[in-house]
Amino acid sequence: MTDPITIAVLQHRLAAIAEEMGEAMLRTAYSQILNSSRDFSIALIDAECRLVAQADHIPVHVGAMPWAAKAVSQRFPDPAPNDVYLLNDPYRGGSHLPDLTVFVPIFAAGKLMFWSVVRAHHSDIGGATHGAYNPAATEIWHEGLRLPPMRLTENGVLREDLLEMLALNVRHPRDFRGDLAAQIGAGRLGARRLAEVIGEFGADILHDSVDAMLDAAEHHARQIVAQWQDGEYLGEAVLDDDGFDATDIVIRARVRKSGSDVVVDLTASDPQVTGFVNSSHANTQSAVAMAFAFLLDPDIAKNAGAFRPLSVILKQGTIVWANEGAPVTMCTSHCSNEIIEAIIVALAQACPDRAMGGWGRRLRIALNGTDPRTGRRFIWHMFQARPGGGGSAAGDGYSTIGEWHSAGGIKFGSIEVAETRFPLLFETHEYRPGSAGDGRFRGGTGGDMRLRVEAKGITHANTAGEGVVHGARGIGGGHDGAPHDYTLLAPDAAPQKLKSKQIKVPVPGGSVIHVRSGGGGGWGDPTLRDPAARAADQAEGLT
Repeated sequence: MTDPITIAVLQHRLAAIAEEMGEAMLRTAYSQILNSSRDFSIALIDAECRLVAQADHIPVHVGAMPWAAKAVSQRFPDPAPNDVYLLNDPYRGGSHLPDLTVFVPIFAAGKLMFWSVVRAHHSDIGGATHGAYNPAATEIWHEGLRLPPMRLTENGVLREDLLEMLALNVRHPRDFRGDLAAQIGAGRLGARRLAEVIGEFGADILHDSVDAMLDAAEHHARQIVAQWQDGEYLGEAVLDDDGFDATDIVIRARVRKSGSDVVVDLTASDPQVTGFVNSSHANTQSAVAMAFAFLLDPDIAKNAGAFRPLSVILKQGTIVWANEGAPVTMCTSHCSNEIIEAIIVALAQACPDRAMGGWGRRLRIALNGTDPRTGRRFIWHMFQARPGGGGSAAGDGYSTIGEWHSAGGIKFGSIEVAETRFPLLFETHEYRPGSAGDGRFRGGTGGDMRLRVEAKGITHANTAGEGVVHGARGIGGGHDGAPHDYTLLAPDAAPQKLKSKQIKVPVPGGSVIHVRSGGGGGWGDPTLRDPAARAADQAEGLT
C-alpha cells in the first residue's frame, strides 16, 4: 500500500506538470486568443480515461476531455508511443469545432498509462464565417472543419500532408500551424515529465497513488453532499433565442439529492433548435460537472473521484444533447451557462449557503478586416468588457470576471498590446454602473467599453452570444443582473443596436463599438445589504 506522503507528493507533482504544460502553451502559441486570452486547457488522463490532474484554465474544456479520451481510445486501442493524436468533432468527444484537442500517450513497460491532453480554441477553423462562430449555421458543416480522432504523426514525425490539408482550410494558416505546434509541444512536455515521474517512483506506485487520489476526492465530495438537504428540486434557465425562430429556450433541471448522491435529470429541457446554441453530449456532461464542482469546497481535488457522487440523465434530440449534424459552436458558452444556472437554481434549495448568483452571459464580437499599417488581413476576438460574476454567501461577485463556463480562466489581456497588434483604439474600458444584480451581496459589475476600429475600408463584425434579453439570475431573493447592451456608432449614421447573433455587420473605419456588458446576479435579500457597502458602491460610482 502506498503511503500518504508519497500520494500527496505525486498529486502535487502531477498538478505541477499540468501547470508547466500550460505555461509552455502560453509562451509558444501564436494567436491572440491563446497567448493573450488563454483560451486553452490542460489535463492528465489515465488509460481508463479518468481525469487525474488539471491546471486552472477553462472548466468547460476540462470536463469534456475524458469523453474525448474515450473516443480516441476507441478509435486507437493500441496507440503508438511516439505519436500524437487529434480531434475536434463534437459528436466524438469534442465540445465545439474551434477547440482542437491534442493527445500524447505515455507508456510504462510497453503499456499505456496516461494521456497528456491539450485543448485549445483556434482563432479560425474554416466554415462559412471568420472566427468559427457562425450565427447563420443550420448544420455543423456550416461551422468549419470537423476532425474525428486521427493520428497526426507517424513514428513521431508530423504528417505534413495532413497538416497542409488542415491549414489550407482555415483563414489564418500561420496562426493555425503555430498554435497546433504549441499544443503538440505542450503535450510532449507533459509526456516527458510524466516519464520522469514513472522512472522515479515506478509505474505501480504511481498507479496505486492515482487510485488513492481519486478515492480521497470522492470521500471529500461525499462528505460535503451528505450535509445538503435530501429532496427533489427543480431549476430552470432561459436562453434569449437561437438566432432563428426559437425564443425563450428553456433548460429544465430536475435534481434528486439522496445521502451523498446527486442525480441531475435534464430530459425535460426544450427540443434542439435550428441555431448554434445546441449542446454536444460531452459539453453538457462538462457543464453538469461544473455546476456540481462550484458547490463543493474550493480546495477539493477536481479529478474523476470528485464527480463519482454525480449521475446525469439526458435525452437525445434536446437542446442539451443535439442529434448529430446540428450546429453547436456556441455551446461551450451557451447553453452551458444556462445548464449550470438551472442546476444551481435547483440545488440552492438544498444548500443555500453554497449557491451563488448567476454569472453574466457571453457575447463575443469577432472582427475581420485589413490592418492599414501592414496591409494584412486580421481576425480579432473580443475578450474585453467581460460580464460580472454572481454574489454569494462569501460576499459580492467579482466584477468583469467573465462567464460561468470559464470561471475567470479566460483573460482579456493587455489593452496596450491589443492596440499594438491590431488597428484598434480603446477609448474607454471601465466598470458599468448599475449593472450588478442587487442583493445582500450584489453581483459583480459588467464592463463599459468604447472601442474605435481604425482598420482600412470596411471591417466586418460577427456577434455570437446571449444575454441581451435575460440577465444573470439572482439567487435567494437577489435581483438579476442587467442584460448586455451593444451599440455600433458608425460615422454619419444613426446608432445601431447589435443583436447577439449577427454575421457580416459592416463596420466602417472610425466606427466605435460601445459595449455595455451585463452584471452578475445578486445573492440574498437586498434589504439585508450592509448600508456601508451601499455607500461604498455609490462613492465608487458603481450604482
